Amino acid sequence: MVKKIIIPALFILLVNVVLAQRFEGGLLAGYNASQVEGDNYKGYHKPGFVGGFYVQTDFAPAIFGAMEIKYSQKGARNKPKEKTPEKYIMRLGYIDIPAYMAFRTNDRGSIIAGISTGFLIHAKEYDNYGEFPVEDQNAFNTIDLQALVGFQFDFTDNMKIDLRFALSVIPIRGHPGDDFNYYWLSNQFNNVISLALYYRVDR
Repeated sequence: MVKKIIIPALFILLVNVVLAQRFEGGLLAGYNASQVEGDNYKGYHKPGFVGGFYVQTDFAPAIFGAMEIKYSQKGARNKPKEKTPEKYIMRLGYIDIPAYMAFRTNDRGSIIAGISTGFLIHAKEYDNYGEFPVEDQNAFNTIDLQALVGFQFDFTDNMKIDLRFALSVIPIRGHPGDDFNYYWLSNQFNNVISLALYYRVDR
């Protein structure tokens, strides 16, 4: 219920502030490379789509703040190999709402840092036998809080590219109990590298 109220309200807010004189905004779309800290697999092997809207405003000539609403696919994937021959895929979908500050290093480049709140909208796991049965499922937390850092480069007046790293600061789920198994060993955390294109639409 909270997600059904908060997310549309924030979208309306973004649209309204873009129309204000001091704000700029637009669309974003790109690619996530994800892994999950705390499982038994390493590497950013889980690809995913990211897309949504952004709005930003200047606080000083070299400093601006921004906020986004976007759909983001995260998770983990094991590519079977000799040491870990089993198949494993975790597919997570979030509505992410990042807020961050940025410092312009020159006319084109900016360093960004902030926090992102994610609302889980779907989650599935698969192994060699297909989707996990109910008795093997360990529920994910509905909220994901991530710290983020990154870099933006404006290559035209209306387009820029954003590269960022985000890591959960609270678990996306805890260990299910004392029965350790191969696909989760401790609390788990999203670890995501994103590359996205931003297109300004307010001018």
